[in-house]
Amino acid sequence: MLKSVKFATLVVLGALAANPAFAEDKSAALVNGVSIPQARIDLRVKIATAQGQPDSPELRKAIREDMINLEVLAQEARKNGLDKDPEVMLQAEFAQLSVLGGAYVQDYARKHPIGDEQLTKEYDRLKSTLGSNEYEARHILVETQDEAKSIIAQLGKKGKFDKIAKEKSMDVGSAERGGSLGWAVPSNFVQPFADAILALKKGEYTKEPVQTQYGWHVIKLDDVRPLKVPSFDELKPQIQQRLQQQFIQDLLADLRSKAKIE
Repeated sequence: MLKSVKFATLVVLGALAANPAFAEDKSAALVNGVSIPQARIDLRVKIATAQGQPDSPELRKAIREDMINLEVLAQEARKNGLDKDPEVMLQAEFAQLSVLGGAYVQDYARKHPIGDEQLTKEYDRLKSTLGSNEYEARHILVETQDEAKSIIAQLGKKGKFDKIAKEKSMDVGSAERGGSLGWAVPSNFVQPFADAILALKKGEYTKEPVQTQYGWHVIKLDDVRPLKVPSFDELKPQIQQRLQQQFIQDLLADLRSKAKIE
């Protein structure tokens, strides 16, 4: 049984080739008498340019050749009865569902654009959650409270935080940097961790272990500086993408709530 989604797409394309809706369309190529509509080439070009590729004769030629290859393969697949293979048919059905679902989301988003007022409101909300400072912190993550207390005792005896982090921290990424987490705002961290950072003064470390869902932490605050928040124009693309993602999630939740799902 074939398990390639790409092959299922060939079946869909093959079905389109035989669709009467394309019969009168200008032909870009003929493969064993089967027309490859110019509209199909134009659609592929549109997708490629939307992804950043410049429209050029070379691009159009490459797409035409690719479509010819797909048509040749699809014809051979039908000759071998693969278009009747149950798994291939299911994959073709899945491909169609994906295209239809994506088309609906794009159409809905086009009819309900996110305005600057919404973007500005979200920007202001994000600014309020960031606070006025950012913090450069380190941590050592261990499995148990006793291990964390032992590390705090070592630090009290002039132990080197970065050295202990490299030797004992379970957070491999930061351990390589002596436990450094770089500059960040407290809202980037889970609540107990963020609260601990805010309670520290520059150069201090936690005298009691801090527990999160990841384990037990010993945290040190290296430095504090005023936070420079990027301007609205700088963040606008990211905010728009974030709101669009939330928009789609809300749309889907609404549609599911109205659907009869058994």
